[in-house]
Amino acid sequence: MLDKLDIAHLLAAIGRGERDAFDHLYHATAPQLLGVALRIVRDRARAEDVLQEAYTRVWLRAQSFDPAAGQAMAWLSAIVRHGAIDFIRRTPSARQVDEQYDGWFENLADPRDEEADMMSAAALRHCLGELDETTRAYVVEAYCAGLSGKELAERYKRPLGTIKGVLRRGLAALKMCLGENA
Repeated sequence: MLDKLDIAHLLAAIGRGERDAFDHLYHATAPQLLGVALRIVRDRARAEDVLQEAYTRVWLRAQSFDPAAGQAMAWLSAIVRHGAIDFIRRTPSARQVDEQYDGWFENLADPRDEEADMMSAAALRHCLGELDETTRAYVVEAYCAGLSGKELAERYKRPLGTIKGVLRRGLAALKMCLGENA
């Protein structure tokens, strides 16, 4: 573990664009900062997304860290904490998404369709219900409303890479769930 002075020196080096310093800082502080994010968002995948965004901010803002104004680890923790709180604020609630696309879910299976289609639609509804709120919202908006990853990123003010990661994990979870329910 690095001491307070080492972290401050690493931040100064990162402010000068030194990638090795960033790598060293990440490996030394990520476990503790992941814990900060996890306590707020209460989901490991979401906490990892928050941490990814936080380290991007650290890279971009390291030159603004002033050791005279406070401790380096407190500065890093504040970036993660604020990022986690922003994440929660930007995350659509399951109720909002479910209400918005309620008709679509109801129309997944038409009683006039064959029994197999109705079973597939019921399985899809079940598996969508198994996803966490954020993932379900992104998947539904991407595949029901036809929003692109870029449009989702703009709507929720999230990096495109984060949106793509959430969608990828969501689709993998749906695939696994649908395979089990087939």
